[in-house]
Amino acid sequence: MIIKLDDSLFQMEPNFKLGILHYNKIVVSSSPQMLKGRLQLFQEQLFFEMEDKAVTEFDGIKEWRALWKKFGADPNRYRHSAEALYRRIAKQNYITPLHSAVDLNNFFSMQYEIPMGIYDLEKIQGDITISIGNEETTYTGLNGRENKLHNILSLHDTVGAFGSPFVDSVRTSTTEETTDAIQIVFLRPSMEIEEGQKLLASIGTMFTQIHGGEALSTILNVDNKEWRI
Repeated sequence: MIIKLDDSLFQMEPNFKLGILHYNKIVVSSSPQMLKGRLQLFQEQLFFEMEDKAVTEFDGIKEWRALWKKFGADPNRYRHSAEALYRRIAKQNYITPLHSAVDLNNFFSMQYEIPMGIYDLEKIQGDITISIGNEETTYTGLNGRENKLHNILSLHDTVGAFGSPFVDSVRTSTTEETTDAIQIVFLRPSMEIEEGQKLLASIGTMFTQIHGGEALSTILNVDNKEWRI
């Protein structure tokens, strides 16, 4: 399988970059109490922080809203997933645990203020291309709705779109049966490659501590547009 970035992304944002982690031989289950506790505590701390700080003032949230506009979407109408999480927490509508892979993915997204997605690799068909969606780009999302991804960054396989920093699809969602997965880390364009590599290493270490298995990672950018796994 090849994962590649479409050239058009760099016309809109020359510093666009994406982190990818490939996990294999993992065991997904109900989240351990340690993770549930950290997830709850982090949300409670974030809620109190947002009593004095607007959601859009967080650096990662702000930078991804700006990138949203560059791609042609309205960040006030289609909020990226990290911002959506923060807005839920600001209303004390805390995220309830689902399973270890999704819970940890949400924790990382909140911690680093960026969208992230995790997908069951066995449900993906063929190669993956990451590009901007058009008027025909749609899928049934985890929010229970048919989502239109016009002007929204999206991941595509030979079947069609299956993921984005907006909302992910039902088709490639991870479950407790998932043993092979890819995690997409939608890095800030301003982040240096070396800093991004350290971030991916940290994420991969914590993920495999909980799930076992192995983690390989890379950063795609203008000088490294594709990765074979």
